[in-house]
Amino acid sequence: MMEAMFIYLATVCVVCAVLTVTLRQPVYNVLSLLTLFFHVAGLYVLLNAEFLAVVQIIVYAGAILVLYLFVLMLLNVRTQSRHLHRQWPFAVLILGAVGAMLVGALHSGVWGSASGESTAAAIHEIGDTQAIGLRLYTDYLLPFEVASLVLLVAMIGAIVLTKKSLIDDHIDQIKE
Repeated sequence: MMEAMFIYLATVCVVCAVLTVTLRQPVYNVLSLLTLFFHVAGLYVLLNAEFLAVVQIIVYAGAILVLYLFVLMLLNVRTQSRHLHRQWPFAVLILGAVGAMLVGALHSGVWGSASGESTAAAIHEIGDTQAIGLRLYTDYLLPFEVASLVLLVAMIGAIVLTKKSLIDDHIDQIKE
């Protein structure tokens, strides 16, 4: 039963990820991204990481997706691409590399064996949230801070793009 749920959730995640980058309407891209976020939360539940599942839904499906929607609405993206994107060769290359890694992992027997410093019993003893917090703010503090800076730069970039578009529209109105 667990394998069937995993296969379903993983398949929907892959399909929604592909739809997110290939659909032509921006709102449909966001809806497929929302579906992807909920199914990733389902994968977390299968891994007995309920805290991460709730954080996935609250942070990504709640906050980040709303931020994407605001950017879409502020930029007023209406154009549809009628030609193939230039990123397709890179996407095929990356998909091939991921497929090769999955085949290699299946043949090497990586899956099915527990690894890592903490056992499941140790994590359940101190709690999922505390275990995540200890690892995140001790061993992975620098990557955490770098990710927060990347998000800040992306937010500032979205604001600059929006302001530039609004300024250009205002200048066009003045010229008329």
